[in-house]
Amino acid sequence: MSKSKARAGMVRIVGGRWRGTRLVVPDIDGLRPSADRVRETLFNWLMPALPGARVLDLFAGSGALGLESISRGASSATLVERDAHLVLGLRDVAGRLEGGQTAEIIQDDALAWLPRAASEARRYDIAYIDPPFAGNLWADAIAGVLPLMADDAWLYVEAPVSAAIAMPAGWRLHREGSTREVAYRLWRRGI
Repeated sequence: MSKSKARAGMVRIVGGRWRGTRLVVPDIDGLRPSADRVRETLFNWLMPALPGARVLDLFAGSGALGLESISRGASSATLVERDAHLVLGLRDVAGRLEGGQTAEIIQDDALAWLPRAASEARRYDIAYIDPPFAGNLWADAIAGVLPLMADDAWLYVEAPVSAAIAMPAGWRLHREGSTREVAYRLWRRGI
């Protein structure tokens, strides 16, 4: 998603028990939350997988993907975000939502956190990789997240339309879509 200062403002959770909850999108360079239409499509694809799922929202930003997952039935979500201002906002929102304690909000660099998470034997059923586009972090993020994924996990990747995203063997493309600027793909492991 192209996050630009012109897009700063609010996004909303589009479904589930927290539907309509507004999430602040501060004026931070590179912050580009997924569009409502893209998230609605993604969560329609994931509907059967969400109940009870353990979710990882790497590069959480506004928290829209991780919080929407809980809203729609995930048992927990780990949101990893580097920016201290965004982390404070995420903790505030989660603290105000009934059931928000199921959101673990970690302030850390996502790529630095991944090896520590692997050493803790963390496991996730669904992971979202939607880094700031200017950083070209997809390959490192995908490689780092794979050891954390369950045998039949789902992996969502959002990138510029022009980006070539390579997945290792054992993953198959389940669904994909695009807007003028963004390609979004949902991969499934081992099925």
